Amino acid sequence: MQAGIGERQAVLVLEQASLPSDHAAGSEAVTVNMTLHASELVLLHVEPLQRASTFADACSGLVMPAQGHVSFLNQDWARLPSDLANALRGRIGRVFARDTWLFHLSLLDNVVLRQLHHTRRSFTEWREEAVQLAKHFGLPGFPAGGPRDLIPEDLQRVAYVRAFLGNPALLLLEEPTFGVYPELLVPLIHAIRRARRRGSAVLWLTAAAAVWHDPSIPATARYRLVGRQFMEISRWL
Repeated sequence: MQAGIGERQAVLVLEQASLPSDHAAGSEAVTVNMTLHASELVLLHVEPLQRASTFADACSGLVMPAQGHVSFLNQDWARLPSDLANALRGRIGRVFARDTWLFHLSLLDNVVLRQLHHTRRSFTEWREEAVQLAKHFGLPGFPAGGPRDLIPEDLQRVAYVRAFLGNPALLLLEEPTFGVYPELLVPLIHAIRRARRRGSAVLWLTAAAAVWHDPSIPATARYRLVGRQFMEISRWL
């Protein structure tokens, strides 16, 4: 169904979704109800941090709920064949809490290969956009070499470039300021504002109380996921 005039598209919907608390076998499940619309920024406080990756995997269709539904752009992940699901994930930008770099590839290949697979833009165009994003996040340009050649703070900057590259419909940010808070908070918020103006929905997951309470983060809603409880704490209208 098309969104009506003045209505925002529901980008991500979790409806009575029974999700594992982490990847461990036999872990307790939590029931989640949440809708994330285009241009919204939801800040989710999770404890412990490992749950952030499980939650983001569910939003990406990599972990299926035992009950309920998880839909992205009106598509139920559980009903999609694998090739269509993989194509749809091309609309998601993600900062991972765990190490997800391919160390046998250059940093530039790590960042642009996904975009080259899912779009028709040239390598040169993606490289130019990556350079501009790298400068926005405080690098002099896009760094040469591989993931092992950068200090952790600069590697996190490149992780931002990878997530924000292109025009993702959904941004999943797993503890994006880990080790760089508050130093990189301002450029990150500016990049989020720009993405939201283009219609991106943003889900920011954090285990850090200081980040979750930070008033400078322009969240439209704040949620908590602690134990077996998932609750909305506040919403800006």
